[in-house]
Amino acid sequence: MSTKNGPRVTFVTDARLLALCDRVPIIRHRASITNSLICAYNLLDQVKVVPSVPASEEDIRGFHSEEYVQFLKTAEADREDVTEEEFGLGFDCPVIDNLWPMVCQIAGASLTAARALTSGQANYAINWYGGWHHAQRDSASGFCYVNDIVLAIRQLHVKFDKVLYIDLDVHHGDGVENAFLFTPKVMTLSFHQLEAGFFPGTGEKHDVGCGKGRHYTLNVPYRVGINNKQFIYLFESILYELCEVYFPDAIVCQCGADAISGDPIGGGNLTPDAFKSCIQHIRNLNKPTLFLGGGGYNKVNAAKLWTVITSAIVDKQLSTDIPEHRFFPLYGPSFELEVSVGLRKSENSQKSLDETINTVRENIGKLAELLGKKT
Repeated sequence: MSTKNGPRVTFVTDARLLALCDRVPIIRHRASITNSLICAYNLLDQVKVVPSVPASEEDIRGFHSEEYVQFLKTAEADREDVTEEEFGLGFDCPVIDNLWPMVCQIAGASLTAARALTSGQANYAINWYGGWHHAQRDSASGFCYVNDIVLAIRQLHVKFDKVLYIDLDVHHGDGVENAFLFTPKVMTLSFHQLEAGFFPGTGEKHDVGCGKGRHYTLNVPYRVGINNKQFIYLFESILYELCEVYFPDAIVCQCGADAISGDPIGGGNLTPDAFKSCIQHIRNLNKPTLFLGGGGYNKVNAAKLWTVITSAIVDKQLSTDIPEHRFFPLYGPSFELEVSVGLRKSENSQKSLDETINTVRENIGKLAELLGKKT
């Protein structure tokens, strides 16, 4: 279902997907908290809800290596021979029981959403339980066991030749960037915090891809404490200029919530309003778009963010008062949808932002030269 004259939106969710995502240790129950809030606002009445179809082993092998796939299929929590050095499993990505079914369900949800776009059933597709952008071809990384984003982009290529990948997570989208580092078929654009010691420590503004993919990678790093005004300034200064040079046929946007104020892992000071502004700009491009989740370790704020973005996609205004629902007590004491900014001071100056923008624009200019276009 969709709004009468609004976009056709597919929303992927089902009980099995939520149950399996709820088991991931670092974000335990986040999927159900998010889904419940979206339901409480009756937003599912505005979309077509479809269940996720689990990915097949062949689907997973579309990106991940044979050795890693075989390990995931046989991994069990009580295996004593698993070390952090082996396939990236360890502290960040502990081996849990029934890991393979979880991996297949998570990947399958994003593939299901992507197929809604390639089939023409939807203008926009949403899977807030995907967005695992750190997983590498042959290893887990940064809480991510499978790179559902890479698999979804591969699915989009069934119909769409050029895909623009936008990463709004506070962490660099290294797994997705690495997957498409050598191809001009995918433009990766990552906005992320980059500080000494901050995971994953990659995504310098001078990193632009390799080989045939050179200049098809753009990185927009910022410093700790970025606020709404600064983030929107970065986004607006780059998106449209890029799209004047690289005309995508489809877009994938990873909406990690860990740049939101109050996240215990991220260092940003954003509110959902910053993301809402970015989503509106993406909608202005009028391209088939897949929206995915990602990081977000303050589970309540992640649920708020993805609820706000869902409302922006379907053009529905929401009450600031959280409706009563299963997880209502978690939203106290204010019980409001808004997220307050923190006291953290931004270490980004106008000068540092402009220096980054200028470098990124130079990189876009080199892409334009490569394509024989004027900027």
